[in-house]
Amino acid sequence: MESRTVTRADLAEAVYEEVGLSRNESSDLVESVLDEISKALIEGENVKVSSFGSFTIREKGERVGRNPKTGVEVPILPRKVLVFRASHVLKDRVNRGK
Repeated sequence: MESRTVTRADLAEAVYEEVGLSRNESSDLVESVLDEISKALIEGENVKVSSFGSFTIREKGERVGRNPKTGVEVPILPRKVLVFRASHVLKDRVNRGK
């Protein structure tokens, strides 16, 4: 199975072909959608895309880690992590290969 990465340009091209907007309008639409998702996540909101999945922000507390090379303990500061959970519909489509 060949590994390929879908880019913003690929998404814009797909919108151009499917919807019929101009290439510039398609690119602007993709950028607008991604900006809205980003803004919502930055504000701490969850983002749910029906039949696709949901994006959430999770708070990770401070903890002690270890440098694997030297074994020295190092504090890991609290941080936020982005979590994506695929919907059952998406999981089923991926498993069927469609």
